[in-house]
Amino acid sequence: MICCNFNFHPFALMRFRTRKLPLPIQYVLSMVSVLVVSLICFSTADLIGYRLVAMVLLMTTSIVAMLFEIIPVLLAAILSAVIWNFFFIPPLYTFHIEYAEDVVMFLLYFVVAIVNAVLTFKIRAAEKKARDQEEKEKTILLYNTLLNSLSHELRTPLATIIGAVDTLRDHPEKLTAASQAALMEEVDKAAARLNQQVENLLNMSRLESGILKLRMDWCDVNELVHTVIRKNNLSNTHLIQFFPDEQLPLFKLDAGIMEHVLHNLIHNAILYTPEKSIVSIQVENAQNACVFHISDNGPGIPQEDKFQVFEKFFRLPGNRAGGSGLGLSIVKGFVEAHQGRIELQDAPQGGAYFKVYIPAEKSYITNLKNE
Repeated sequence: MICCNFNFHPFALMRFRTRKLPLPIQYVLSMVSVLVVSLICFSTADLIGYRLVAMVLLMTTSIVAMLFEIIPVLLAAILSAVIWNFFFIPPLYTFHIEYAEDVVMFLLYFVVAIVNAVLTFKIRAAEKKARDQEEKEKTILLYNTLLNSLSHELRTPLATIIGAVDTLRDHPEKLTAASQAALMEEVDKAAARLNQQVENLLNMSRLESGILKLRMDWCDVNELVHTVIRKNNLSNTHLIQFFPDEQLPLFKLDAGIMEHVLHNLIHNAILYTPEKSIVSIQVENAQNACVFHISDNGPGIPQEDKFQVFEKFFRLPGNRAGGSGLGLSIVKGFVEAHQGRIELQDAPQGGAYFKVYIPAEKSYITNLKNE
């Protein structure tokens, strides 16, 4: 499931919340609104006159129409018309209207109030339909982008695996041991690449669907980083530097989620830097937080692209590196699931520098051993 984000005005957000209220509550709130405004108008009727009161009540009905469903709005419109007639149109405290022009005004008021309620409801329905259509179009666009992006990323490792397996199966006698080992290595790399793409899709689905649940437990972050480096297994192309701090406490984190975060950041650094580049990793014990620093000495990220690198499917233009453009958006989602934040800066050596700040409970190993 891929969700699209919209920026709503605070009043719009309140409007959507009020429409979700149970109908009995909407009835009460709409009528109370009319009654309160009527009471205020009644106390100032001598100053503003009953004709201006009609305008105030119509405005109240319009606001109620924007907040609630059609039936409570119609009741509020009828109630406002009855109150205006009984308490404000002379003679007061009777439904009799003495002057013909007041009769016409009352009928117009009643019609305008009802039409206003109905039109507002229809406008809201049209807005919802247009909004749903826009969301559907954006969702389709995202899926098309995803399919176009992944078509190459999935096809390439699959073709490698199929080709290598066919060669090993059909011509085993013509292959030397070294050739067979090389083909198996290609299969292993292609399978790992394919697995990474599938994991990214599953992780993005978990984030977008809102079913991600953190499993917090005590974690040795030094061991966590070592595990991620071993799994990357790309020391032949890049130099990965990590100097563990043995004084670090244990942090309460979701180790599995944070492993994905570090893996994607390291993999991203390797993907977008030349061979023999250096990827540096540091972990810092900050106040009430665990902070990861991942940097490289590659070409870095252009200033104009820094605000887009965490968006889904975004890839640096003109870069031949593979990938679906999901890695950093998943990182951002996982970090925010920990109530943390991630920052992108320029590294002192000229590359990209990611700082991951994770608020976390901590306890020193020596204290835990004594418990």
